[in-house]
Amino acid sequence: MPGRRLLSLMLLTALAACAVPGANLPPLPDATRTAYRLGSDDQIRVTAFNDPRLTGEFRVSDAGTIALPLVGTVRAAGLTTDEAERAIEAEMRRKNLFRDPSVAVQVLTYRPVFVLGMVERGGQFPYQPGMTALTAVAVAGGFNYRAIRDYVSITRIGTDGRPVEYRAPREALVEPGDVVTVFERRF
Repeated sequence: MPGRRLLSLMLLTALAACAVPGANLPPLPDATRTAYRLGSDDQIRVTAFNDPRLTGEFRVSDAGTIALPLVGTVRAAGLTTDEAERAIEAEMRRKNLFRDPSVAVQVLTYRPVFVLGMVERGGQFPYQPGMTALTAVAVAGGFNYRAIRDYVSITRIGTDGRPVEYRAPREALVEPGDVVTVFERRF
């Protein structure tokens, strides 16, 4: 008899875990502080020293490139700002614009984050460095009365270019382009 009770209790516990929204999602991997990688829809400032014609603000296209005057199209998506500087300088050398070019790249506006689910005003919001899942929810007006407040789901584009959904704590760092979903609690 005690064996049956234990088995019944285990089955009920397993069923209860399945009923929790997001319980089957893998945990969000620990964030490692690495240099930011540019992506489509990032707004950047390129400064070419000694030639103001090549200086300006540019948006990374859907194709992952930026179009610079005189230089042409340069791949930017997936590169850090340092790597983008080197790529632009190499293209300037290749086109014989300068012998020893010097370029600086700065991110002006990051691609947005998206907040969905049980929040007051879901939608698209500007990313800010250091943004957590909780601050993303806060800019969306906060949790509504039906929200699970302990964790969220974060959908992020993986290294293979495919979206992967994770279960994440409130303090998890959000990255530009992430989709934060707040689950509805069961009463």
